[in-house]
Amino acid sequence: MAIDFSKISVIGCGRWGGFLGYYIAKYKKADTLMFGLKEDPAYQALIKTGNNGYVTMPSNVSYTTDINEALKRQFIVVSIGCQGLRGLCKQLNAFDLRGKRFLLAMKGLEESTGKRLTEVFHEEIKQPDVQVAALMGPGHVQDYLNEIPSCVVIDSDDEVAKKEIADFMNSSLIRVYYGSDLIGNEIGAALKNVIGLAAGILDGLNWAGLKGALMARAPVEVGRLISYYGGNPKSAYGLAHLGDYEATLFSPHSHNRAYGESLVKGPRFEKLAEGVPTLKAVYDLRDKVNMPICQVLYEVVYNNKDPKEQINLLFQRPNKSEF
Repeated sequence: MAIDFSKISVIGCGRWGGFLGYYIAKYKKADTLMFGLKEDPAYQALIKTGNNGYVTMPSNVSYTTDINEALKRQFIVVSIGCQGLRGLCKQLNAFDLRGKRFLLAMKGLEESTGKRLTEVFHEEIKQPDVQVAALMGPGHVQDYLNEIPSCVVIDSDDEVAKKEIADFMNSSLIRVYYGSDLIGNEIGAALKNVIGLAAGILDGLNWAGLKGALMARAPVEVGRLISYYGGNPKSAYGLAHLGDYEATLFSPHSHNRAYGESLVKGPRFEKLAEGVPTLKAVYDLRDKVNMPICQVLYEVVYNNKDPKEQINLLFQRPNKSEF
């Protein structure tokens, strides 16, 4: 059954969810319904001013706090904090979701289980004929609003839904590629946030020159993790991971980079940095996957170890061939 893209819901009114609502309404001309919680400041800002602090919504955007209203539409974009996905799915499963298509527009691993987001979705949503895809790759709201184009990848274990959603989301502002490795792309997207923490720490130490080495070695490490999960390690070199490095390791808009820098310079960065809980999930696999960068990061982020001392530990490891 073909997806009806003329009316779309977006769950989540923050920076990225708000932008996707704006993008779909403006560039795809769809009747867009934004769902938010009454107590959410971003939702309150939208209903009062039409602006959530980042984007000003077009006139074809409406708002609701009634999840039942949001679920009346066939295509639903979800952009919330990753750690809240399982709870949301439990709530959604109380409704008839048959024929619905979901696009998960966030990047991370569930902290308590280390599971990918589409895994979490499928574990909680047991109804037939419900497809889910994931949106991954570079792009900041601030850059898009300045009409700076970028590329993303959409992947799914359902080929038809993947292609229909990707074709719909494509535009002159965002070029969309079809993914061919859901596992690798989800892991890569989640881990680019973790590597963003490392880049921020280097910025805080005024060691930005090491970012080149970080960019060369981190995909090797991430490729090992992708292999452990059953994906293709080469996906670490695609849009979902390496392709997102500029936006995550260098951009002043990157929350994860800013969080890492704040660990060195202070004060502590208070906005959402998805790399932090994902780092915890990865660290729990330390006995199964060789990931020295992530292990050093964990000591800095969670155990408050000295960043210089921890980075120096990487340099003290035995010499080895690059490849």
